[in-house]
Amino acid sequence: MGGFVIVGAGEAGTRAAFALRETGYDKPIKLIGAETHLPYERPPLSKPYNGAVAMKAICSAEALLNAGITYLPAVEVAELDVAGQAVILSDGQSLAYDKLLLTTGGRPRKLSCPGAGRALEFRTYDDAKIILDSVNASRSVAIIGGGLIGMELAAMLRGKGLIVSIVEAAPKPLGRAVPSRFAAKMHTRHVDEGVNFHLGVGISEIRDNTVLLTNGAEVPADVVVAAVGVQPEISLAEKAGLATGNGVLTNPFLQTSDRHIFAAGDCAAVEQHGGGHVRFESWRNARSQAQTAARNMAGANEAFSAIPWFWTDQYDLGLQVAGLPQPHHQSVVRALPTGEMEFYLDEGTLVAAAGLGIGNSVAKDIKLSEMLIAAAVSPDPAALADAGVNLKTLLKSAKAA
Repeated sequence: MGGFVIVGAGEAGTRAAFALRETGYDKPIKLIGAETHLPYERPPLSKPYNGAVAMKAICSAEALLNAGITYLPAVEVAELDVAGQAVILSDGQSLAYDKLLLTTGGRPRKLSCPGAGRALEFRTYDDAKIILDSVNASRSVAIIGGGLIGMELAAMLRGKGLIVSIVEAAPKPLGRAVPSRFAAKMHTRHVDEGVNFHLGVGISEIRDNTVLLTNGAEVPADVVVAAVGVQPEISLAEKAGLATGNGVLTNPFLQTSDRHIFAAGDCAAVEQHGGGHVRFESWRNARSQAQTAARNMAGANEAFSAIPWFWTDQYDLGLQVAGLPQPHHQSVVRALPTGEMEFYLDEGTLVAAAGLGIGNSVAKDIKLSEMLIAAAVSPDPAALADAGVNLKTLLKSAKAA
C-alpha cells in the first residue's frame, strides 16, 4: 500500500507527521497542504511584528526532507476513496494509503447580509497580509465578531492608531470562550483603549465605507473584517460517508468510523467518557491530538486525555485558561500582584483555572493549576483564595496523599 497520508498541513498535520517518525514508523508519509507556504503557526498572525505579518514556520523544508516526509503544498483533495483506501487529488492523481489522518481544521463562517462580500476573512497568512495591507491605507476598521480573534485584532489595530469598532450580536464580547469575570475585565480594557462596541445588534448591510446595523446606526469602516468564528472543515469526511456532527466524529483514540482513518485538531469531535463528542479549538490541542493520533496510527491504543488550554494576548494583558470552566462550578478568586486567578471546583474537585495578568505573569500559576487538575485534587477553597499559600505546596500535599 502507500504508507500514511495526512490531509492538512497545519499545526496538527505537521506535528503528526514528525511524531510518526518519532514512533519509529519508517514507511512513506505524505503531507498534503492547500496553501503554498511551508507549514506555519496561526496564533502569531494576529500579532504583527514590526508592522508586518509574522510567519512562524513549524518546520523547515530541510527538516521535512531529513525526516523523509513528502510535503505536497498548494494541493486540493477532491475526494476520499474509503473503499479503495486512496486520496484523490484535484488534478486526478491518486495517493494510496495504509492509514489516513484528517487534520483539515476549520473554515471561517460566512456573513449572510447584503454586501457580505466586502468583508475580509481572517484565517490564513494570506488573509492576514491582505488585512494589514488594507488597514495601512485606512483610518477606520469595523470588526464583525467579538470573540477571541476579533478582540485580538482590535487590540493590534488600536496599537496602529486606527478607529476600531466591534459589532457583536451577543450582549457582551468573549461570551463563549472566556470566563465571564475575565471577559468583563478585557471588555473594559478595550473600552479604555478607545474601541467602540456595538453589542446585541446585527448587521443590515455592509456598504463601501459604512456598516449599517439593524438598529439603524451606521459604523464608519474603510475596512471590514469578518471574525464570526470558524466551523469544522468536514466536507471530505461527509462525502466519504464518515460519521460527522460538529466535526469528524472519533472514538477516544481519535479513530473515525472507518478503522483506517483518524482525525485530529480543529476538525475532530472526540467521544467523551460521559457521552457525546467534544471539539476542542486551540493551538495546544492541535499538537496534543496530533501526537496521540500518530502513536495510535503506528499501533498504540492510547485514549486522548489532555487538559484543554488556551491563551490570548491583548494589549499588555495575557489570559490563560486551563480546563473547561462552567457556570455551575464553584468559583474561587485569588488576587495576584499583577493580576488575578480564578479556580473552578466541581463538587469540591478542581477542574479548571483561569488567570489574567500583565504579560506572562500568570503562566506559572496556570501550569501548577494544570498539575492540580490532572491530580484530581479537592483543595481547601480558602487555601486557593490565599495568595500566601503556594500552589506548589498544594501540589506536594496532593502527591503525598
